[in-house]
This record gives sequence, C-alpha cells and structure tokens, in this order.
Amino acid sequence: MLLAKIKKELDSLYADLREAAESPPAAEPESAPAGGEETEAVPEAAAAEEPEAAAESEEAPAEEPAPIGPQETDYRAKGYHLDAALPPEKVVAAAEILSRHGFFIEAVTGVDWMDEGQMEVVYDFNHFDELCRVVIRSRLERDKPEVPTISHIYQGANWHERETHDFFGIKFIGHPDLSPLLLPEDADFHPLRKDFTP
Repeated sequence: MLLAKIKKELDSLYADLREAAESPPAAEPESAPAGGEETEAVPEAAAAEEPEAAAESEEAPAEEPAPIGPQETDYRAKGYHLDAALPPEKVVAAAEILSRHGFFIEAVTGVDWMDEGQMEVVYDFNHFDELCRVVIRSRLERDKPEVPTISHIYQGANWHERETHDFFGIKFIGHPDLSPLLLPEDADFHPLRKDFTP
C-alpha cells in the first residue's frame, strides 16, 4: 500500500531525531557549599510541606510529548492522510522521497507563529494515480526564516516558494529567483506576517 510505504520511508528521516530525544540530558555537576561547610538542615515544617507540593504537582496531568515521526490522520476530517513535521534540513530529502513515488506538489505556504517566535512552511503533496495526500511541515526561527528550496525537485514549487517569500518573508535557500511574484518589485514588506501594519 502506497501510504504505508511512504510513511516508512519518511519515518527513516527521523532516526537521528529520535536518538537525540531519547539520549539523557547531561547531568549538571552538583555544586559543593563554599568553604566545605555543611548545608543547613531544612526545618521540619518546610519538609512537611514538600509532600503536599509534590502531590499538587502530580494532580495536574503532564502533557504527552508528540510522537516523533510521520502521523497518519483521518482524511475525512483533515483532508490529508499523512502529516510529517521535519526540521528544515530534512525537507529536501522528504521531497525527494515523494518525487520518487510519483507525488506532485499542490501548494507551499507559510504560517506565522509570532507568539512562539517561529514561522512554519507547509508543503502539500498529492499522488497522480492514487488519492494519498501528504503534508510536510517545517518550523523556522522567525527572526531568520530560512529553508532549502525544493524547486530543483519540483519545478512547480518555484512560484509557490516565491509567493510564500512575498507574503511571509521566508527565504528559500538555493532558489533561482526570489524576486516578488505578486507584490510590487520594490516591496520591502510581507503582508501576511502578524505584525504587518499597512
């Protein structure tokens, strides 16, 4: 089945991301008290309060971390079958996988996550012979939103990337011509950024 095959190949791009997520954080060295003095004992009243504080923190359910890897979705609800969030350096490899399997690019657009200090590029792909829609997402730093171009893999991405650059200011590294597509030639603004004021 095409969906299972694509999911497996895209999943291979996450191997190093999973490894980084699973590796334990480096332990910080414990600092010894100055002058080799012993630390002051915690008063009994304070010690008695600690379990209550711990119990309170346990009551709030911890949010489950999002699974690492491409996620199958309900096509009727979402309009696509597979959703893959990848760092910018993996976007070209993902596009190459989809191209090899006969997918075409439908759209490239941006999202401004201003409060999080990020931008997002969203790529929509579909298949020529079988209904199988795949979304690739990549988050970028808002103050330097850069991602490699996929226009050398999908010629149709050329003007999609230009339009996204016009409206969001996202720079597609390696694109042959990021001159304005829909905005005036001398435009120095990006009207779909949330902080844009006309």
